[in-house]
Amino acid sequence: MEQIKPLTLRRNFSWTFIGNAVYAACQWGMVMAIAKLGNPEMVGQFTLGFAITAPVLLFTNLQLRGVQATDARKEYVFADYLGLRLIGICLALLIILGITLAAGYGRETSRVILIIGLAKALESISDVFYGLMQQYERMDRIAVSMMIKGPLSLLLLGLGVYLTRSIFWGAVGLAVAWAIVLFVYDIRNGILMLNKVAIRPHWHWEKLGKLTWLALPLGFVMMLTSLDTNIPRYLIEQYLGQRELGIFAAIAHFMLIGGMVVNALGDSATPRLAKYYATGNSIAFRTLILKLTGIGALLGSVAIVVSLAAGKQLLTLLYRPEYAEQANVLVWLMVGAAIVYTGSFLSYGITAARYFRIQMPLYSLVIGTTVISCIWFIPSMGLLGAAIALIIGALVRVICTLAVVCHAWSVLQRKWKAAQVQGFSD
Repeated sequence: MEQIKPLTLRRNFSWTFIGNAVYAACQWGMVMAIAKLGNPEMVGQFTLGFAITAPVLLFTNLQLRGVQATDARKEYVFADYLGLRLIGICLALLIILGITLAAGYGRETSRVILIIGLAKALESISDVFYGLMQQYERMDRIAVSMMIKGPLSLLLLGLGVYLTRSIFWGAVGLAVAWAIVLFVYDIRNGILMLNKVAIRPHWHWEKLGKLTWLALPLGFVMMLTSLDTNIPRYLIEQYLGQRELGIFAAIAHFMLIGGMVVNALGDSATPRLAKYYATGNSIAFRTLILKLTGIGALLGSVAIVVSLAAGKQLLTLLYRPEYAEQANVLVWLMVGAAIVYTGSFLSYGITAARYFRIQMPLYSLVIGTTVISCIWFIPSMGLLGAAIALIIGALVRVICTLAVVCHAWSVLQRKWKAAQVQGFSD
């Protein structure tokens, strides 16, 4: 077993930012490759595959990585998390198969959805190893994994589309890439950090039941968060078709630029926030949350300015002229991105404080708002209506998460004051 020393917050952020930057660039590159080598319909099929599979897997994954990262008291071991994750993956694949058969998609679209589901299942296993690395504050190892996975995914997907002109074989290349990284790098790292015996999944049903009950609210929350993102895509596909879905998804990928910074900071700061909250350090907890949300607002503001100044040119350069015709949609999506980035940092604070169950009704309200907004705006306003619906849902999310963070901080303050009074009395 290797001796693990945690990195500083700055080094963890640097590694995570680099890893996320490379991976996000490659994800974007995959969409660009499909747009350049194929057509908007192929981009739409690829997007639909992720839109169908992501909510299912995020629910069955139960956000175990977040639970691991904030398990400061080590209530569960890695083998518990891995055992529960494998059960969840099997359930998810059955659900995805059922949805695909029930929805009645065409043969090619159905094949794409199923192979992307398999790829996401492999990614879910990697994710539980990422949780182990994050718990030990070794974000450098996660970053290296992502820096291998991103370019390899882009290469194999691009080759599949180029050689066959089929998005299905591109998705097969993606699944192969993620399998290689899992078995060659991620599992090997788990063995080095623990040992072969310690990474074998546990099947202690009583313990897994308790872990499931603890994490179940986060599973619902992650599913609802994904649905909030993907509901516009479902309704675009229903009302406008796969071509318009492909154009919208390609434009929405600009949100990944700020998103990679948000994820890097959020993932790096979560263990630190959890320690601050667990030890009752209310001032440090509040200060770090304020810094993170300020960064989110700044990132969003820059994105809005760039989209106003050069949105049409960027869409033409990165995709094709038909995408640039929707430059106004890009501007509105960047307005939504600014709100989403801020809300995401607040969500990290809620998770760090281990306020899991309150997130279920919170995100149910958010997703209900998004559904109503999409049904109202998309049929009459097209892709612009989808962007407006995203903004409305993001605003509701920020307001609700801010309220929960403020409540968590006030509880921490009361506990700290009570401890001070007890200390004086002693």
